[in-house]
Order: sequence, then C-alpha cells, then structure tokens
Amino acid sequence: MIEVLSSSALATVQDHGREGYLRYGVGTAGAMDRLALAVGNLLLGNPDDAAGIEIPMFPFRIRFLDALDFAITGADCAARLGDKPVLPWWTTHARKGDVLTVGVPNNGMRCYLSLAGGVDVPVVLGSRSTQLRGQFGGYEGRQLHKGDVLKAIGCIHRAEPDQAVHSAGFGMVPPEHALPAPVSTPCAEVGDTVVRVLPAAEYDGYQPQSIEAFWREGWKVTTQSDRYGYRLAGPTLEPVRHIEKRSHGIVPGVIQVPHSGQPIIQLRDAQPSGGYPKIGTVIEADLWRLAQARIGTKIRFAQATYQEAVAALDELEHYLTRVRHLIGLFRSSRH
Repeated sequence: MIEVLSSSALATVQDHGREGYLRYGVGTAGAMDRLALAVGNLLLGNPDDAAGIEIPMFPFRIRFLDALDFAITGADCAARLGDKPVLPWWTTHARKGDVLTVGVPNNGMRCYLSLAGGVDVPVVLGSRSTQLRGQFGGYEGRQLHKGDVLKAIGCIHRAEPDQAVHSAGFGMVPPEHALPAPVSTPCAEVGDTVVRVLPAAEYDGYQPQSIEAFWREGWKVTTQSDRYGYRLAGPTLEPVRHIEKRSHGIVPGVIQVPHSGQPIIQLRDAQPSGGYPKIGTVIEADLWRLAQARIGTKIRFAQATYQEAVAALDELEHYLTRVRHLIGLFRSSRH
C-alpha cells in the first residue's frame, strides 16, 4: 500500500482507457500518455491493462506502507526515494516507510507512477480509469488527496533488504530517443512539440491563408488547457463561409475550431460529441507526444497521410515489442 502525502497535485488513477462506450456518451478517460504507462507496466511485469497514477502537477509525494517495486515513466521528474535519486524509465524497490518525492520535470508535462501489479481500484465499465466529468472510476471518481491510501495488487511482504529481487532495478530507453520524431516544420523552434495531423471533414471549408497558417504557425498551449482538451492561441482560422453543424461524434486528437477561430484539441476526458467544425486530427501514434506538451509552449502541426499515420502506429507497436522482448531477456537471465 501507499499513502498520498501531497495536498493538491491533480493526480488520478488511470489505465489505458475505457474503450467501447463512446456511443453511450461515456468518454475514454485513461492515461494521456498511454505509451509511458504501457512501458511502466511492462517494466514491472504488470498486465497491459494495469492502472497507474498520472501526475501532472509537482512536487508529488507518497509513503510506501509496504515493500514494493515501482517505476516512474513519462516526464523526467528528478524523483527521489528518501535522499537517493530515482532513475526515470527504471524499476526501483521501495522498503516499508520509504518516501518517494516526484519533483518538477526537466522536460515534459506528465509522469506516471506504476506499482507492482497495478493500483487496486474497482473496474467500472471495463476500466480502472478516473472519469472526472462523471465522477466515477479510479479512486472514488476523483483526484487523489492527502491521506488517501491505495493498495497495489502486487503488494509484497518480505524480509528487507536481502530478498529484494529487483533492488538493483533495470530500465528502458524512453520513446522520444527510440522512435523517429515527426519531420519538423521549417519555422519550428527548440522546445516546440511537433505532431502529425490528418486533415478532417471541414478542412476545405477554411480560407487558404488560414489553412497555410494552420501548418506554418506555432500554436501556444494556453492556461485553459487540461485533460479535457488543449485550447490553443495563434492566428484566427477563418472559414470560407459560416459553418454550422449538429453535434456529432468526436474522439481524442480531433482539432475543432470554435467561433473564436482558435483551435481546441480534444483529449482523454473530452465529451464524446460536439458541434464545432473539425479542421484536423492528431494521429493516434502522436497523442503521447501531445500529452507531454507544457502549458505556454508551442505545438506545431505536420501534415500526414493515412498511410503515414498507419506506419507511425506500426513503429510505436514495434517499440513496445522490443521493450517486451528486452525485459523478457532480462527476467530470464535472473532465473
């Protein structure tokens, strides 16, 4: 078990998401950076659908009430276990009473704390993810508060420290260093997040100069951004004529343009329908990159084809396959 020591960090319990319920009006929820959570689960030998803790505000502190293996993935947050540094994308063993402090990220926006076996919360509609809008799933349907105690499915009770099998730990190369990055636009600056985008249904309904600006300009992530969506600031996108649509289905990654002309990227906690016109969709393989874009930084869109989007998804799956294979080799060498 672990005890939350932070009073307000907006941390929530998330897994890979609640799939198959959009037609009932239930959003996907789940980890914003599903790739980071997936690697954390692989490192610990957890099931693919195990839940972890998504941490978007820092510092975040917990106390281990039992001996437990854990891993931190996602943003590099200069974590410490007691007075010892914790490597990112690495397995670490905590003893009973140890305090883990997750610091302010050197880069990125969110990190993920994975526990051996996964966080033990009830499965609701096929997922352990927190749905903040509906206030269900996760830990009582809300963000974690100081004093909350969470059980890990893989919680262990054993002598310390001699029998701690994973005390030395092992880790993986983060995906930003292992996966080919999207081709940057000529005007991109250091620190910009580049994501690949497919033109969407109303793309041709915008003025040529607006379409050019959509691809050329950097779009600032405003302070009105959260798990529901990123509200962006940049040039005003103007339609050829007024576009009015009935509410229709949308998914995470869809880029809508409200009447202000400032785009919104729908994310994991977005409602499953909306009436704003759609100018593009961030490809599924780049949603993890989007999740790590900080408030105040810029996002740039690189146009992709359907074939390129499929190829990028294949590259992501190949990365996870390599991770799974390397971890399997490590574990087999320990026996």
